[in-house]
Amino acid sequence: MGDHTAFFYGTLMAPGVLHRVIYGTHDLEPWQKNSLTVRPAMLQSYRRHRVRNADYPAIIPHAQSCVRGSVVTGLTEGDLYRLDIFEGYQYSRQKVKVQVLKDVGLDQAAEDKTEVVEEVEAESYIWEDGEDTLEPIEWDFEEFKRDKMKAWAGMAEYGDTAEMDEGFADVDRAVAEQEKSGHDPMGGRGTNGHIGQQLKEAAV
Repeated sequence: MGDHTAFFYGTLMAPGVLHRVIYGTHDLEPWQKNSLTVRPAMLQSYRRHRVRNADYPAIIPHAQSCVRGSVVTGLTEGDLYRLDIFEGYQYSRQKVKVQVLKDVGLDQAAEDKTEVVEEVEAESYIWEDGEDTLEPIEWDFEEFKRDKMKAWAGMAEYGDTAEMDEGFADVDRAVAEQEKSGHDPMGGRGTNGHIGQQLKEAAV
């Protein structure tokens, strides 16, 4: 539905987290699941680090490195509005060129199995808060999926979820304020938006 493309390399590679940010829920309607296209991809000349005292990573320029992630097409202006808030002031959204990969998952150990299908322009969130706020080690997506993803997707029934709850709460508050003032920050694609209603009706 949208014409924006983004490259994600951290928590937003997890569908449940991405959906929670842009839709406000991880429990999607069928039409919502079909509105985005997600493909594995690689970003050259950047390096990914774990952010100190956090569950999420950041990327910074580095000539000899590359970052595996996912490229998502079909994003709207409303999606980017929510994503900008979720990512926060420590990141800036910048244009990058990413290599779309064929038949390769998000496993960081599979770098020898890459086959580039095409190169596309996308936007990604680049770290702006300095290298001293990053750990020297690589952020591990498999570890995140195993230990943290359910909590970040809003599916944990217990545990310390304060960090991820606050990130989602920032988005929810901003959207609520926009809606109160008569604006539709999701561009009609939210559950109650005109695009959302049309797609839901068409799927019945």
